[in-house]
Amino acid sequence: MNNFCAPGFEPARAKLHNIIQRAPAGGGAALSVYHRGQCVVDIWGGSRNENLDPWQQDTLSISFSTSKGIITTLIHILVDKGLLEYDDKVSTYWPEFAQNGKSEITIRQLLCHEAGLYKISDMIEGIEEIYCWDTMIDALARARPVHVPGMSHGYHGLTYGWLIGEVIQRVTKKKLSQVLNDELVQPLGLDGLFIGLPDEHMERAAQLMVHNVLREGLPKALSLFLKIENAILKTLTFDKFNLDRLKHALLLDRFGEVDELDPRFLQACVPAANGMFTARSLARIYGCLANGGQIDDVRLLSTAAIERAAVQQNSGMDRVVFLPMGWRLGYHRVFCPGHNLSRAFGHFGFGGSGAWADPRRNLAMGMTVNSGVGTPFGDVRIVELTNVVIQCAERVARYSQPLLTAAGGSISRIS
Repeated sequence: MNNFCAPGFEPARAKLHNIIQRAPAGGGAALSVYHRGQCVVDIWGGSRNENLDPWQQDTLSISFSTSKGIITTLIHILVDKGLLEYDDKVSTYWPEFAQNGKSEITIRQLLCHEAGLYKISDMIEGIEEIYCWDTMIDALARARPVHVPGMSHGYHGLTYGWLIGEVIQRVTKKKLSQVLNDELVQPLGLDGLFIGLPDEHMERAAQLMVHNVLREGLPKALSLFLKIENAILKTLTFDKFNLDRLKHALLLDRFGEVDELDPRFLQACVPAANGMFTARSLARIYGCLANGGQIDDVRLLSTAAIERAAVQQNSGMDRVVFLPMGWRLGYHRVFCPGHNLSRAFGHFGFGGSGAWADPRRNLAMGMTVNSGVGTPFGDVRIVELTNVVIQCAERVARYSQPLLTAAGGSISRIS
C-alpha cells in the first residue's frame, strides 16, 4: 500500500488496508482526507484490474452517483456568482422544459429530487440512448412528472445528471466538461476529475472487479445497507422496499447491457453515473467546502453559500430508495450512526465510492474503489472509513496534535 498519513490518522490507513484485504474478488481502493484545509491522508492500494496490476497514484475509478455531488457543487458556484437563483424556474433558462406540466419546476426542486422526473424507463427505448446528450435532453423536455412537483421527493438516480447539467450548460453557454474544468479542476489543481473520459486518460481507468452488480447484487446490497441504518429504520424490513421504483429510476432491468469500461459509456456525458475520479480530487473539493469554501489561496464558494447548500430541505422516506436521505441542496446526509453529523453533507455512489464534507469538524473525505457490491449510496466500507476518519480527527483536535501535510512531506511506498 502506498500512503501518506499525518500523525493521528494512522488508523485510517489500517482500515483501508483491511478493506482491500478482505475483498473477495480482489481489487483496490484509494482514500484521501482533508482536515483544517490540509491533506492529512493520501493512500491507495490493491489492484486496479483483473491482471492484478497495482493501483497507481493517478488511477481513476468510475464512481457512479458520487458524480452527482460534483455537478451539484457547480450549481452552487453559479448561484454564488449571481448567475441564477435556487428558486428560479428551470424553464427560465431551458424554455423547452416547460412542456407537460413542468413550467413551474424550480432549480431547488431539481436539487432536492422533488421534480417527479425519476422514471427514466418511460423516457427512453434503449439503454444506448443515455450515451447521447441531446437525446436525453429532448426526452426530459417532453417528460411528464409522476407526481406533483414539490409535493414529495424521489431519487432521480439517472435523470438528475442531465437535468442539472443542462441548466449549467444553458446558464454558462459552455459544455459541462468545460465548466467542470474551469470552475473546479483548474482552480483547485485537481489530478483526476472527469465526466466523459478523454481518450488520453483511458489507460488510467480502473476495471470494475465485480460485473453486473447493478442487476444481480442489488437486493443483497440493499438488505445490508438497511442493517447499517437499523438505528434509524428500526421498523423497516426489506419486504417493504419498493424495488419497482428503483428499477425504473436506475434502469436496473437494462443496465446489465452496459459494460462499465466500454469507451462509449466512459466517454459519454452521464453526469449522474459515470464520473471518473481520484479520491484525491474528491477530497480536495469537499475539503474546500468543509473549510468555509477556501483552500490554500483559492476561494471556491462563500461561507454563506455553503451554509445554504447544507440546509436540509425535506424529510421522511424517499419514494424511490425508501430511505430518509435528508436531502440538502443536491447533497444527502452523511451515513454514519453514532456521530453528530447534522451539518455534514456529501454524495455516495453505487459500488462503494463517495465523498463528504463536515464544516463543523473542518473535515472531508473522498474514497474510490473498484470492487464489491454497494447500494445506491455506498456500503458498509465507506461507513467504516467515515467512522474511523471522524474518530481520528476528533482525537487530533482534542490533543491539538500538529499536522504534517502531503504537500510538506513525501509519499512513500509501503510493503
